[in-house]
Amino acid sequence: MLEVGQKAPEFCLPNQDDVEICSRDIKGKWVVLYFYPRDNTPGCTTEACEFTSAEPAFDNLDAIILGVSADTTKKHRNFIEKHKLGITLLSDESTEMMQEYGVWKMKKNYGKEYMGIVRTTLIIDPKGSIAEVWNNVRVKEHVAKVQARLAELQA
Repeated sequence: MLEVGQKAPEFCLPNQDDVEICSRDIKGKWVVLYFYPRDNTPGCTTEACEFTSAEPAFDNLDAIILGVSADTTKKHRNFIEKHKLGITLLSDESTEMMQEYGVWKMKKNYGKEYMGIVRTTLIIDPKGSIAEVWNNVRVKEHVAKVQARLAELQA
């Protein structure tokens, strides 16, 4: 798992519109990078809708919000359209980026083990270093905590 102070691993992934987004292209900005299990599931929908609602506040903090899952770009488009999301979603179908970030892990559900995404959020500073990490995120009130911490980091 990545820790505060470490350089964030570089990445290039397609967004919902099949446009490649690379970490090198967003250097110099604050980035809220959140990993979530799957489009159109209850917790993931709540989280995406709350990030969308808070997007103006994050804009005021000069921050970009990027959500990442293993869903296809087409599934991302449907998710965005269905819930009127205003954030950018990246598709990591190979799970390569998620493995580099340490969020692709063995999970257990109803006694069955499988590899999956552990809900995680990071704040990356304008120099590309990790400024904050939340592991095993609980969705309730999470976006407000991220926003408050980002404001603290910038103060």
